[in-house]
Amino acid sequence: MSTKGPLHLGGPFLCPHVVFKSRKMPVIVPMLWHSFGWFSFPITVVTVALLTAIVPDTDPVLLDTTPPVIHVLGTVQDGGSPHIGCDRICCRNLFLRPATDRQVVSLGLIDADNGKSFLFEATPDLPTQWHHLQKLGGGKMKWPDGIFLTHAHMGHYSGLMHLGREALGSHGVPVYAMPRMMQFLQENGPWSQLVELKNITLMPLQNEQRVQASDALEIIPIEVPHRDEFSETVGYRIVGPSRSVLFIPDINKWDQWDRLLEDELRQVDRAYLDATFYDVDEVGYRDMAEIPHPFMIETMDLLQDLTQKERSKVHFIHMNHTNPCLEEASAAYREVRERGFNIARLGDSFSL
Repeated sequence: MSTKGPLHLGGPFLCPHVVFKSRKMPVIVPMLWHSFGWFSFPITVVTVALLTAIVPDTDPVLLDTTPPVIHVLGTVQDGGSPHIGCDRICCRNLFLRPATDRQVVSLGLIDADNGKSFLFEATPDLPTQWHHLQKLGGGKMKWPDGIFLTHAHMGHYSGLMHLGREALGSHGVPVYAMPRMMQFLQENGPWSQLVELKNITLMPLQNEQRVQASDALEIIPIEVPHRDEFSETVGYRIVGPSRSVLFIPDINKWDQWDRLLEDELRQVDRAYLDATFYDVDEVGYRDMAEIPHPFMIETMDLLQDLTQKERSKVHFIHMNHTNPCLEEASAAYREVRERGFNIARLGDSFSL
């Protein structure tokens, strides 16, 4: 028998070369084998055992995977920017020269390996936002594999109208919604027509019950207190293979929630949080009882004693047209950054 060929013993010892190849070390065993032949076998076994113990298993299939990616498609409150009826300095010039980065709050999610794409919120800016997500996904997606709604306020669901026969004419797009939100869409036109014509398929959600969106993604709805005139309000925890994101664009006040924001923040790697208003001076012309939200300065004060790592997870989103943090040159924007927090921007991305 030749001592120069591969060893054929069957089972796990079929070929030491194969064993090492699966652990990204294809060189050592062939060198031992071709140098020493049969005498290398004990050395090979010991070497395999030692290197298996100290070198992580890096399956080449895993190395070739692409993690799902969150894309920020919009950061502005429901009414948009410029805002209807606003003649203040924050909007006046934007009516003359609209800013391309002023899109209503939305996240896109692409899971390339599983060929899936999702939207969080169906906003009035859905045509532009879906076009952007299509480009990011290589242009092959006809319509989303799912849309996750938070609640029934105008900026978060009204974009569903673009899926109807007057526009996209989609077929069976899954729309994930809580029970009251589902009922609202089923019983009120024009949304009910989307259901009747099967442009959308309503998918029921339950608080804290996981949705397996793909082999690599879990979506968990979490109820939050908000103005629930027509539906419940939820945020979402979006869980990928390695990292997770918290998305809460709307909430009344953090102390009205049955959870501690600090605890929720520790469980994720990034958090997109309600930033509707910067402080009380910004909304002196409105009754806050009608539009309750945590001020950004309240959220920062609440989290200020956390470590820099924890604070940096926060990316403020859902900014009202009056919020000075929409302008990077503002003092408010600088203060947010100096205190260790972040402000979400259109085009930001985060791998899961």
